[in-house]
Amino acid sequence: MKGFRDVEAVFFDIGGPLYDDENFVRAVLSALDELRAERARPPADRERFRQIYDETRARQHGSLRAALAEEFLGGAAHRGLLHERTGPYWKHPQGSLHTDVLPCLRALHGSVRTGVVANQEATVVDALHRDGAAPYVDVWAVSGIVGVEKPDPALFRWALREAGTTAAHAVHVGNRLDTDVRPARALGLGTVWVLRGEAPPEPTAAQLAEPDVAVPDLSTLPETLFRLPAPGGASAARDGDGPR
Repeated sequence: MKGFRDVEAVFFDIGGPLYDDENFVRAVLSALDELRAERARPPADRERFRQIYDETRARQHGSLRAALAEEFLGGAAHRGLLHERTGPYWKHPQGSLHTDVLPCLRALHGSVRTGVVANQEATVVDALHRDGAAPYVDVWAVSGIVGVEKPDPALFRWALREAGTTAAHAVHVGNRLDTDVRPARALGLGTVWVLRGEAPPEPTAAQLAEPDVAVPDLSTLPETLFRLPAPGGASAARDGDGPR
């Protein structure tokens, strides 16, 4: 990746980079409580839930829903059931789109093809239309529509085909290493790690070395893409400074 003029497509994860990840937290908690009520058990302990959530964020690998199913439903084998029950609760209410999203998409659109590559329910498309982001989305690689979930490379390849470009000329922007940065980088895409939502509050130096660049939000993303290093040369852009 030699610079912005060589980037033809920019893909975004949705939960974290675009919408507040607390939308998912509320959904999975509601699903847990529903399943526990069916077993005549009290609601999930919120403090323990947050502990598991934060541990998963810090590790940047492993299934959160599997860990929650193990703790609150009697076994990780119930992950699929928890996933199924979470779907109807997983909404992105008005006001939960981060304020830097629309300015970023407007700045990029027209210069590159923009898209979403995300593990989300199909209803997220309605939310993005409501919040004014849809006109700036050219590629809709949403797992609930395509039928494939990250980190499966098939979802990234689907997005690349839809964008009419190759991995060498695309960048993926996400807030998780395990389902965003690592699979995208393995295919040869440039990677931007957004340090909010399910990203760890205090990423390690080793974690920060994995993406091509790490940013605290999307406010500097368009200008950052102009100086994105070649894959393999990590840097961090935090208001002009390194990680702190």
